[in-house]
Amino acid sequence: MDVTVESTGTLERRMRVELPLEPIEQQVNSRLKSVGRTAKIKGFRPGKVPANVVRKRYGKQVRQEVLSEVLQKSYTEAVTREKLTPAGGPKIETEEENGKTFAFTATFEVMPVVELKNLEKIKIEKPEVTIDDSDLDDMMLNLRKQKASWEEVDRKSAEGDRVTIDFVGKLKGEVFKGGEAKDYPVVLGAGQMLPDFEKGLTGVKAGEEKTFKVKFPKEYHADELAGQKAEFTITAHKVEQEVLPELNDGFAALFNVTEGGMEQFTKDVRENMEREASQKVKNDLREQVMNALLETNPLDVPHALKHEEMHAMQRDAMQRMGVEEPDQAPPLANFADAAEKRVALGLLLRQLISDKEISVNQDMMRARVEEMCAGYENAEDMVNMYMSNPQIMQQIEPMIVEQQAVDWVVEHGQTKSKKISFKEFMNAPAS
Repeated sequence: MDVTVESTGTLERRMRVELPLEPIEQQVNSRLKSVGRTAKIKGFRPGKVPANVVRKRYGKQVRQEVLSEVLQKSYTEAVTREKLTPAGGPKIETEEENGKTFAFTATFEVMPVVELKNLEKIKIEKPEVTIDDSDLDDMMLNLRKQKASWEEVDRKSAEGDRVTIDFVGKLKGEVFKGGEAKDYPVVLGAGQMLPDFEKGLTGVKAGEEKTFKVKFPKEYHADELAGQKAEFTITAHKVEQEVLPELNDGFAALFNVTEGGMEQFTKDVRENMEREASQKVKNDLREQVMNALLETNPLDVPHALKHEEMHAMQRDAMQRMGVEEPDQAPPLANFADAAEKRVALGLLLRQLISDKEISVNQDMMRARVEEMCAGYENAEDMVNMYMSNPQIMQQIEPMIVEQQAVDWVVEHGQTKSKKISFKEFMNAPAS
């Protein structure tokens, strides 16, 4: 077998394979003899069909089968011999036979050679989140608002009040679609309605009718209203003020804390805040590490892998959207950039895990399972059930190994800590 390989692009290779024809013809003849022993052809007894009849009936089919097998086997052997790692299936072109050899050309992409550099120079900023009493107070206030009740008052409405209204909106004297409602509750200051609308409801009393103008923003979702100024007439039916529950054992019971009362509930709330902050720190560090790996180790991504990932992302999007018909799927091109980034990161992480000989940490595996089962009443039983299920463990293992790779970069890179309050950190926009 003669093999020649040429580079036709950064990752594309063109491999020509030439084989002597005689052994192939021998295989064809041997296969035809086997067929002849069992062939059923009208006018002949089984096993007594003349060779020329067998060849005429089955020769072309058998030859194609043999050539296909030879091609697949020789392609695999040639790739192995040339130490090539294809990134996807090849495009095969066969040459016309010359009576002595069978030759074909395979064009395919190879996996890029990944040599990680400058890992120790990667700069990471590690958030150190502090939870003080004011953060806990704010969280308690949010929880109280979740359980708040409303009490009708005989006064003008103010921020924080709930006003129940009928309203009719008109554009150029005509009621527009979606521009009217009855017994509609609006909490002032909650951002539920446009600022001009909330402003118009501020200072009204039950039974009052009022007309005011509302300016719709230019980017408003309804094109016919975008940038327009409409006139609204409202009738206020009632004004209610928010009544927050007291912080006592009864309040704790509203959140199913029946033992330990408010003291235990406060402890649970703080621990939950710590878990949320810890998880966000992990996500933040992961994002920094991933971006840094891409910046310090740019990579050519095989088109085959990118295209495969684009299709996978499109399928996931269709599933989330509840779309089944292909013609309703989001355009494949929408996923190109994200797919390329995801493939590149996968290659870089795989190399990092290999280079640093990272293997799964069983303690981290158990800790992850315990997190997953924390909400169950029989948490320990669920943990043991998950840990003994190979399928679940196979799904969790890649996540743990990836986390270990991230931890390695954080530990060995140029990492510095930054103190930040819980409120500032948790309210920071996602990067």
